[in-house]
Amino acid sequence: MTDLAVCFDELPTRGGGRIGVARLNAPKALNALSLEMIQLVADKLDAWAVDPRVVAVWLEGSGDKAFCAGGDVVALYRALQETSQSDFPATYFTAEYRLDHRIHTYPKPLMVWGDGIVMGGGLGLMAGGFQRLVTETTLIAMPEITIGLYPDIGASWFLGRMPKGIGAYLGLTGAQLNARDALDVGLGDRFVPRERRDDLLGALAEADYGERAVSTCRSVVMQVLDRFEDRQQAPEGRVWRHRDHLQAMVDRSEVTEAVARLLADDSDDPWLAANRARLETGCPLTAHLVWRMLERHRHGSLADAFRDELALSVQCCHRGDLAEGVRALLIDKDKQPRWSHRDVASVPESDVQALMKSPWEDEKHPLRDLGVGQRIQ
Repeated sequence: MTDLAVCFDELPTRGGGRIGVARLNAPKALNALSLEMIQLVADKLDAWAVDPRVVAVWLEGSGDKAFCAGGDVVALYRALQETSQSDFPATYFTAEYRLDHRIHTYPKPLMVWGDGIVMGGGLGLMAGGFQRLVTETTLIAMPEITIGLYPDIGASWFLGRMPKGIGAYLGLTGAQLNARDALDVGLGDRFVPRERRDDLLGALAEADYGERAVSTCRSVVMQVLDRFEDRQQAPEGRVWRHRDHLQAMVDRSEVTEAVARLLADDSDDPWLAANRARLETGCPLTAHLVWRMLERHRHGSLADAFRDELALSVQCCHRGDLAEGVRALLIDKDKQPRWSHRDVASVPESDVQALMKSPWEDEKHPLRDLGVGQRIQ
């Protein structure tokens, strides 16, 4: 196995084209997204975007367990232990969000093979793909409430565009979604059985992309995917089965009311119970941040959401509960985080406002240029 953080390849197609293949290559760490990986993928996507031979891009993870199990929060923790005012969080999140936005606005058809675990930063890579492919092993979640962060990587924008209340429920509870759920809530586009991966790549390489115009390439990719999609093999979903129940619990005017209803729910359904337990032991401050960010970006642009998320994520590192959450879950692994507040009802508005205040003036914001001259595909 190569030691490269990301492996790249170009598959030749009929007529002299190429399909760019990027493979995250840290399988022992479930392909957790390091700063190096972010920079390598970003640079290669930029090169492929202007290469007239490249007709499409395929993004996947190494190993059979995960596409990407999240961002490298351990690296964030270690940087903060060296100095509480480390610049690393701003550097890391700026690069990550810039890459995520690039994927959302990528000019060529970009497919994401969302096989296995897809969490946090992994979902940031997947969410903006032209075609997001899920399999029988796909497991998607944004469990930031367990570490004192909040659903970032553009989730402030895309969770709010799900059916009313569903995004808030997923953010508050860190609920795990399978392939059927992903299709139902708009985080996946096609179900393709895992065993068909090699055949699918082969068919994409054998296809005729004509003069390689972007519209033609997209059409050809869709036609090939049509032959491999098989939703009948997808597992039974959970979200749609409980949709009315979830919406009834979360449809409140205040986060404290919604959390109280969620925790008072006496359903013995295993999926609902696991979500309830995650919320009960999760970071109280995170619940407020989930709610506030969805309110702020319900009608805004994706670029504005990323700008807001960058400021908040950096503040969570320097002033919030993230370091303690990572310590308890991933460093000491005692699973006994000492959150800064007893429960959701105990969080004062002033603490939320302190985290929501950007550390930069608008003209100095690291993502001030994001979205200029770009549009969501």
